[in-house]
Amino acid sequence: MPEIISEKLLNQIIKFRQTLHRYPELSGEEKDTAARIKTFLQQQKPDEIIENIAGHGIAAVFDSGKDGPTLLLRSDLDALPIEEVNDFAHKSRNEGVGHKCGHDGHMAILAGVATLICKIKPKKGRLVLLFQPEEETGQGAEKVINDKAFNRIKPDYAFALHNLPGYEKKAIVYKEGSFAAASKGMIIRLQGASSHAAHPEQGHTPAPMMTKLIDGLMAIAKNKKNFKDFTLLTVIHAKLGEIAFGTTPGKAVVMATLRTYLDEDMEVLTEKAEKLAHELSKEYDIKIEISYTEVFPATNNHTEVTEIIEKASKLSEAKLLSIKEPFRWSEDFGHFTANYKGALFGLGSGKDHPSLHNNDYDFPDEIIKTGIRMFYHITQQILK
Repeated sequence: MPEIISEKLLNQIIKFRQTLHRYPELSGEEKDTAARIKTFLQQQKPDEIIENIAGHGIAAVFDSGKDGPTLLLRSDLDALPIEEVNDFAHKSRNEGVGHKCGHDGHMAILAGVATLICKIKPKKGRLVLLFQPEEETGQGAEKVINDKAFNRIKPDYAFALHNLPGYEKKAIVYKEGSFAAASKGMIIRLQGASSHAAHPEQGHTPAPMMTKLIDGLMAIAKNKKNFKDFTLLTVIHAKLGEIAFGTTPGKAVVMATLRTYLDEDMEVLTEKAEKLAHELSKEYDIKIEISYTEVFPATNNHTEVTEIIEKASKLSEAKLLSIKEPFRWSEDFGHFTANYKGALFGLGSGKDHPSLHNNDYDFPDEIIKTGIRMFYHITQQILK
């Protein structure tokens, strides 16, 4: 089939990607990134640009003017608090911040789609290109869906991709059903009473409860009979009091990451972790406070759109890899697949490519064309 992306266009997109890489911004702070995206999109003359969605989110709408479904393609705006160690020309200029998950590449791919769609408009329905904030913290997608501005979009279908180091460059990685795990950060604060270290009996330290809580939490996920599929609980931080050799500590905190392939298993895991904490609180007479952060639902790919991905990979001349097990990492795109028909698929970054979140990671520009092709052919199937 004829090439839909010229070398001139591809070079323009690569240059844009490297500019985005040079000026990364953290979750919730993507103001300048959104401004760059807006400037680029305006040149493609969409029918509408919707700004300030859930903060700095921005969307371009290409409307056929005819009845039909609304298709949403999503990329992410935010970077990570990781100092870059690379020394190439487009190295991050924002100290302590870097695009170490490839969101710069995801944005560039969607920008590339805009350059095609402005010339080849949908035959029916609408195409919405969404640049979403705050993916890394797990808050962005839910905020977008709950934002009043999103009422102007209301998609029938939603698709996204994520680059995947460890897989052959340009390969398309997909799976029906659960594609990426649900996860949440659990924070349990323990409050007793401090005293002089010479008289611990005059206080009420949470130390005994803390140690039993850590052991108990890690044991919950290992009891596989309580769950239908993969579950994991990782204690990631624990702190007892302060460094003061004259003081018996009166407070402590335990933090853990809960991870499951199924949302229903996450409910069970959460319930059992909370039950343990409350039982120990009563046993040791220690007050507790439980909170959660970075909550990601499982990303479940709809079976009926699998054929769309398969056909798009064939038209894109990309190798298709079907995986058996979901990925253990999480993606807040699960909020979209929980509400709309759609899927998240992977785009191979290279078998030996630095891993996501590594300080020497950089999005491989060689896979941009495949990403643009995939989204374009998904668009053609739904809005042709």
